[in-house]
Amino acid sequence: MPNITLSLPEDLHRKMRRHPEVKWSEVVRRILADKIRALEAMDRMVSRSILTPEDVAEFDHILKEALLRRYRRRAEG
Repeated sequence: MPNITLSLPEDLHRKMRRHPEVKWSEVVRRILADKIRALEAMDRMVSRSILTPEDVAEFDHILKEALLRRYRRRAEG
């Protein structure tokens, strides 16, 4: 099995050392597997999409504007 090396902030590493019972390599392996599954699902959706990058950018802008309005209303209300 291939190995990888991670760089961690010292405070995170210190917190991990407080829990030697946790198999950290297994935790990371599961997180990576979940991320790969999500990326593969996205790849499958994109491969069937008829949207252009410009369409996606327009939808992104519209959604962000709608979310901004929603959160502003909640903050005011």
